[in-house]
Amino acid sequence: MFWGKTLFELFEQGGFVMYPLLLCSVVAVCVTIERTIVLIYRRGNYHSFAAKLEQRLATQSPADIIHWLKSINFPLATIARCGLQHGDVSQELRDEIVGREASEQITILERRINWLSVIGTLAPMIGLLGTVCGLVDAFYAIEQAGGQVQPSDLASGIWTALLTTVFGLTVALPTLAIYHFLDNRIAALTLQMSWVSSRLNEWYAKGTER
Repeated sequence: MFWGKTLFELFEQGGFVMYPLLLCSVVAVCVTIERTIVLIYRRGNYHSFAAKLEQRLATQSPADIIHWLKSINFPLATIARCGLQHGDVSQELRDEIVGREASEQITILERRINWLSVIGTLAPMIGLLGTVCGLVDAFYAIEQAGGQVQPSDLASGIWTALLTTVFGLTVALPTLAIYHFLDNRIAALTLQMSWVSSRLNEWYAKGTER
């Protein structure tokens, strides 16, 4: 119960603007669940992975390490495998190939999360539109009544109009919070990819010196 009414009653009282807000909330929930599943499915710990990679680089052949990396569903493992598979080319070309692979991995991770940013921006604006339309209707009713309106009637129209802004903010705030969380997680993975590539370049350089 909110303000003595059920959620369904508030939804009906908010008017036509509530339907696009409902659509925004459904899309936001679906994208959040789908992207969270993807990140969980491809999760991993950088420090643990880097330590195991360093250990295997020191004791195993590139072919054995590549075989191990193929069994790991983690973007950093994909970057490391790409770097080892192209160990016979120049560092400049290898960096370009690894960078391309990293870009593809990031694109997969970022797919559809921009929808959350769009919804987080649009939802308050849609709610505000509903509020403005509601206020216009309220003051139009006052004009039609010739100004003979009780304060309670005016208050009723205004609080009904403000419902859409409340719902718009309710949709936008968690959506933007989730968007920034996912975006920061992907940004951290992007940085870690460059660290893995740097570790491989260092390993290649030391192997050349030996």
